[in-house]
Amino acid sequence: MSLLVVGTVAYDSIETPSGQVTEETGGSATYFSLAASRFAPVRLVAAVGNDFPDERRAIFAGRDIDTAGLETIADGRTFRWSGKYEGDMNVAETLETQLNVLATFKPKLPAPYPDTPFVFLANAAPAVQMEVLDQTPARRFVMADTMNLWIDIARDELTEVLRRVDGVVMNDEEARSLTGERNLIKAGNAILAMGPKVALVKKGEHGAFLFSTYMFHALPAYPVHEVVDPTGAGDSFAGGLMGYLASTGRVSIGNLKRGMVYGTVAASFTVQGFGTSTLAAATRDDFEVRFHEFLNFVQ
Repeated sequence: MSLLVVGTVAYDSIETPSGQVTEETGGSATYFSLAASRFAPVRLVAAVGNDFPDERRAIFAGRDIDTAGLETIADGRTFRWSGKYEGDMNVAETLETQLNVLATFKPKLPAPYPDTPFVFLANAAPAVQMEVLDQTPARRFVMADTMNLWIDIARDELTEVLRRVDGVVMNDEEARSLTGERNLIKAGNAILAMGPKVALVKKGEHGAFLFSTYMFHALPAYPVHEVVDPTGAGDSFAGGLMGYLASTGRVSIGNLKRGMVYGTVAASFTVQGFGTSTLAAATRDDFEVRFHEFLNFVQ
């Protein structure tokens, strides 16, 4: 089944102990789509400026990614983010954020996007996420991402989003901030009480936790020799997970667990190179090799 993602396509400038890059193609929808398209057809909705040429769009070419929803804003500039990692590679120090076209972005879903059964709302203002929910009446399973900014400045709107979605993904500090619970198990259960049937809490190099109304499940991260650039790992994880669920057409505990493994594999490719380089180069066969390696590792 097809999968809709609404998020960002961006220019990222990144510095880590391994080096630095300037204006790499990035953004939540980019990482998500590259991972998810290994499993299911992806419909991408985002906005870029007229400084995002065709050669940049080539990153989506030759993949099962429909970019009819990638809108170019005339006389606009593409969203830009620059960050630095040092010490704790799970946390980036944001050096600069230029919203540019995102400051006025209103997602428009071209036909037949509103009929997409699986939907992922990448990190965005809760008001924008609700606009997408209003445009997707045929959705069967929708998961949302969020961040501390929206928890701090738009808590009421975020609470409404959580009431309307089936699942949510966030990191451990965001879960604690949202719920006021320092214990992660209590935080996960508190998120479920807000409405979602599924809560995925990411812990970076320490893996991820799945909370649902039926069970609790923990999974470590895929062991990589060196983390070059963690940017986009969370979005890649979500792409692997949601892509697998869409490929099955069914959300079950077993599929969620298996999807988490594929998400972990997608994130492992992302962190091994700057930007999208290693994720974009990984094939479905590469995913399957790491999938089975990881199963052997955890078993």
